Amino acid sequence: MNVCIIGSYLKALVMTSERIPAPGETLNGRDFRECYGGKGSDMAVQAARLGANVSFIGVVGDDNFGREFISLMEEEHVDTSGIRVAKEQETGVGLIVKDERARNVIVIDKGANNLFCESDIDANIGLIRKADVVLAQLEIPVETALYALKKAKELGKTTILNPAPAVDLMENKLDFVDIITPNETEAGIAAGENEKLQLSHDEAAKRLLGTGCKKVIMTLGGKGVSIYTLEKEVHVPAYKIKVVDSNGAGDCFNASLSVAIAEGRKLQDAVTFANATAGLCCTKWETVPSYHTRKEVLEFMEGYAV
Repeated sequence: MNVCIIGSYLKALVMTSERIPAPGETLNGRDFRECYGGKGSDMAVQAARLGANVSFIGVVGDDNFGREFISLMEEEHVDTSGIRVAKEQETGVGLIVKDERARNVIVIDKGANNLFCESDIDANIGLIRKADVVLAQLEIPVETALYALKKAKELGKTTILNPAPAVDLMENKLDFVDIITPNETEAGIAAGENEKLQLSHDEAAKRLLGTGCKKVIMTLGGKGVSIYTLEKEVHVPAYKIKVVDSNGAGDCFNASLSVAIAEGRKLQDAVTFANATAGLCCTKWETVPSYHTRKEVLEFMEGYAV
C-alpha cells in the first residue's frame, strides 16, 4: 500500500493556557514547546506508522526548521526525494494556543509552502505514479493541490482532497477528486456558505458533489462521520473516548482513511478504521506524539465498542 502526500510542513510553536484568550486579552500561559506541525507532515507520519509506504512532495526553507522536518521524515521512513529546499523563503510556522478543555486556536504563516508549484508536481510525477492513493490538503496553494490530484487521476490513482484550511471551491470542477473530506465547518466554506447563504450538512455535501467529486466524507467530531454520494448518505459513529487534545485529529483521520483505502478496504470499513485511529490520537497531547501504530489501533478497536 503506497500513499503519496501532497503537503505542507509548519514548525509548531505551542503554549497552553487555562482558556482561549478573548480578542485584546493577555493571559499567562505555560509549557511552551516547539513541535512538528503542518497538515502534510502530520498525515505523512500517521500513514507511515500505520505501515504504508509513504512519499512526500512539498517545499521547506533552507533553515533549521526545514532540516528538522527532513530528519523527521527520514526517521519515520518517509520518502523525502520529493521535498524541495528553497532559499527564497523560510519554513512555515504555526502559533498554537491550547486550553485545558482540549480546544485550540491556530495562526499560521505558510512560508516556503507558498512556493510549492505545479513544476514541483511535474518534477516528482514518479512518486505519484508509484502511489495507490494521493492525498492533498490546502496549506499549500490551491492550484498546486488540485493540479497534483488531476495528474494523479490521469494516472488512475485514488485521489483524496482534504479542504483545509477551507476555501470556497464552488468555482472549480472537481471531477478528478474521488473523495473530499471536510469537517462540518470546512464543508460549509468549501460549498460557498456566506452571510446570505447558510447551509445544512446535507446541503453543503450536495453542493460539493455538484462540483463533480465522487464522494463527500464529512467528519463531525464526536458525532462521527457522514458519507455522502449522489445516491445516498451513510453515517458511521465515532468511538467514545475521553478527549485530551483534538489537535491533529483531522490530519490523522485523512491519513488513516488513505491507508485503509490503499490496502483495499471497502469505504465504510475504511472510515471506521480512520475513526478509531483519529479517536485514539485524541487521547494524547500534540500531533506527532499522539499518532499510533497499526498494532495499537487494532488493539484499540478490539477493546472498545463503537
